[in-house]
Amino acid sequence: MKQLMNDYRIDSIFPTPLYVATRSSNLDLTEEKEIKDIIEEGMHKNVYNTTTDNSYIFDTKLKKIKEFCKEHINTYLEKLISPEKEIDLYITQSWINVNKPGESHHLHNHPNSIISGVYYVATGEPEEDRIHFHDPTTHMKERMEFDIKEYNFWNSTTWYIPVEKNNLILFPSWLPHSVEKNEKATTDRISISFNTFARGIFGNKKNKNELIL
Repeated sequence: MKQLMNDYRIDSIFPTPLYVATRSSNLDLTEEKEIKDIIEEGMHKNVYNTTTDNSYIFDTKLKKIKEFCKEHINTYLEKLISPEKEIDLYITQSWINVNKPGESHHLHNHPNSIISGVYYVATGEPEEDRIHFHDPTTHMKERMEFDIKEYNFWNSTTWYIPVEKNNLILFPSWLPHSVEKNEKATTDRISISFNTFARGIFGNKKNKNELIL
């Protein structure tokens, strides 16, 4: 009689990183004023929410928040990408999003960027706030569709993580994401989004793929 093997393991290959950090301090009075000033400079409707006309806010304002984000971008670069040569992953565009109660963020990704990030100034209270991420290979995995008894990392096509005020989320810019409506929220969700790009030497001469930026 054939003996069934009862020892096994499940490995995760090619995982997608979601980097989460929390700033230990709340906004100071200067930061509160700068955020208010940026919003008052002008906003425009962006499908299901509003966003600031100024899309380079870190160039002139919110220096300490930018430094906090840059510190963690550098950690992401070192620990997750781990380039052999010295690379500068720098912030390009940055802007503020405002979601009023009942508003959302449509499904999207961030072209012309390597790592994108969102810093939460405020979340929609009193309900739990969260951001959804979507598997970009869903159309391949659903060639065979199963009724799922219990969702997990391997059989899910979407996954969400709860977010709180002062959270920073970093993720690959190609990763689709969205924010659902928070119908029970009584306060605005305010977040700072940004994109990044890189300077340095990529590839090498020997392989004929050297790129200097």
